[in-house]
Amino acid sequence: MSQFWSDVVHKLTPYVPGEQPKLDNLVKLNTNENPYGPSPKVLAALKLEAAETLRLYPDPNSDALKAAIAQAHQLSAAQVFVGNGSDEVLAHVFQALLKHSRPLLFPDITYSFYPVYCGLYDIDYQTIALADDFTIKLEDYDQPNGGIVFPNPNAPTGIPLALAEIEKLLQINKHSVVVVDEAYVDFGAESAVKLINTYPNLLVVHTLSKARSLAGLRVGYALGAVDLIEALTRVKDSFNSYPIDRFASAGAIAAMQDQAYFQATCDKVMATRAALIKELHGLDFSVLPSGANFIFAKHATMDGAEITALLRQKNIIVRHFKAPSRIAPYVRISIGTDAQSAILLSALAEVIHSA
Repeated sequence: MSQFWSDVVHKLTPYVPGEQPKLDNLVKLNTNENPYGPSPKVLAALKLEAAETLRLYPDPNSDALKAAIAQAHQLSAAQVFVGNGSDEVLAHVFQALLKHSRPLLFPDITYSFYPVYCGLYDIDYQTIALADDFTIKLEDYDQPNGGIVFPNPNAPTGIPLALAEIEKLLQINKHSVVVVDEAYVDFGAESAVKLINTYPNLLVVHTLSKARSLAGLRVGYALGAVDLIEALTRVKDSFNSYPIDRFASAGAIAAMQDQAYFQATCDKVMATRAALIKELHGLDFSVLPSGANFIFAKHATMDGAEITALLRQKNIIVRHFKAPSRIAPYVRISIGTDAQSAILLSALAEVIHSA
């Protein structure tokens, strides 16, 4: 380790993103990317943006993008915060709204960036164990806290929470911010956005990387009460006044406005997911209920690490989590096209029958 590192760097355990291997003929089902490209309207908007105006800074307030997001969610633009991907948005959320004297609460099995943010910003936190069936029990969060954050659906399990359960939590937890990370909500869960005007301590975070097929543009946003958004803006303007570039803004606006393409893509992913789960059951897999564009599956006799390694030999990449130990038997499989599912199922049948 370098003698020039600060103390905080020495203490950090960074987040490890999903692998982006550079292999030919790869069936890539490990990072929950949308198998379908962005709306044609997005591509047209990006071409128009390739102009001499690139010499100018983008709008630091991203007013046009905020207006498009607000319209899609039937909120005001003052209730929208945008950032360079939802990870950056979450980083600002942790620093602006979740750093308090009492511990932040989040599930023990969840998005692994949460403890990284806590380490980076020196936030005290406490993990709340998932139930035996891997569900989040929100009644366990009814305790003193400096904030609560969880994904819906959860990751990597994919299990969605009912909106009624989230509202119960908001009714009893009124003195700290509740952050619902809805990166995968469009694939089968019910969004908490409709509760924003009722609960001033609710913040909902979205990404355009999944359902809007824009992982390569890096755009995310948060929705909430005006004073929550103001806190995020104060942090953003103290860090980077121009997080959304001209291409990202143009593409994101077009994506938010093309609701028909967005819905059609989500419907295709959900249909493929349902068909894949049915076929996996026939191969002796158990699959957790999923409201996401991925599934969390366990075979009756083979370990998750073994399955992952054998699939990789066939140029099929899925994701395996070694820790905590109770999810080690599982593999997380991103939902691809029907053709990719067929290749996966054929490979799994070979792997299982030769074991």
